[in-house]
Amino acid sequence: MSRLTIEASTPLCLLQDAGRFGVRHLGVTQGGAADWRSMAWANWLLGNGLDVPVIEITLGGFSLIAEEDCLLALAGADLGTQIDGQALAPWRSFKLRKGQTLKFTQPLLGARAYVAAPGGFAAPKVLGSSATVVREELGGLDGRGFPLAKGEVLSYLGESLLVREVPLEQRPDLRQNAPLDLVLGAQIGQFSGQSLFDVFNSAWTLDSRADRMGIRLLGKVLQYQGQPMISEGIPLGAVQVPPDGQPIVLLNDRQTIGGYPRLGALTPLALARLAQCLPGAQVRLRPVVQDVAHREHIDYLQRFKNS
Repeated sequence: MSRLTIEASTPLCLLQDAGRFGVRHLGVTQGGAADWRSMAWANWLLGNGLDVPVIEITLGGFSLIAEEDCLLALAGADLGTQIDGQALAPWRSFKLRKGQTLKFTQPLLGARAYVAAPGGFAAPKVLGSSATVVREELGGLDGRGFPLAKGEVLSYLGESLLVREVPLEQRPDLRQNAPLDLVLGAQIGQFSGQSLFDVFNSAWTLDSRADRMGIRLLGKVLQYQGQPMISEGIPLGAVQVPPDGQPIVLLNDRQTIGGYPRLGALTPLALARLAQCLPGAQVRLRPVVQDVAHREHIDYLQRFKNS
């Protein structure tokens, strides 16, 4: 078993996998990697299953020391990553020698980086997943939902000899400022005409009040004109509009039900891009129908199979 000792960490550095499914009827949310694309590419680099546990590092402030020679992989944001002071670019697997330090300093491009190990990092499964959800005290290294902490030891059992990079044409462009696709929801027709115009023709600023539960969008005040709602199930990416008229995009650690009206839900690819946006960034929304969103998602997954 190969081991890595955590030298420094923050509450935003977590063990994640694809998430926890089939349990929302119990009031348990899914968790999982906020940027599923980068998690999957990190695992692909080592020949892992695309959904095995990885480290999700948000905004930097994380470092670990190799206890043995090892081969790891890095995808997602450029968080000023270094090996013993030498810069390391993402989207590649790399060797870390015994005693060397892998360090993530601060965001240079994007918000979340993902580190994978051969076979995935060892962690107990709770309700079918190792994904860390701090609020629900589930997942993580000991199954109790704690963030990764200084002094803890990460281990893995797998082996890989795949030293390779994600092809340039396959790498998500974190500089891209394309609109975020929104699948229209059941309450979309109950917003005022002016609000519907503003939703798709205005820029929205990402509020600093954001976490893995959701991100508030600041901009034009939206007016809901429908009847009060009874709480109902909330999908990943749902865009709720509370009484203040400022939309909230609900993310992996969201609550399972809610009673605010919804504009719809972001597509999986839009969510992955949003997960890499920093507070203060501006985004725009673009309406799509569900069939288009589903086809885009399937096409993207097909790229992994063909890579």
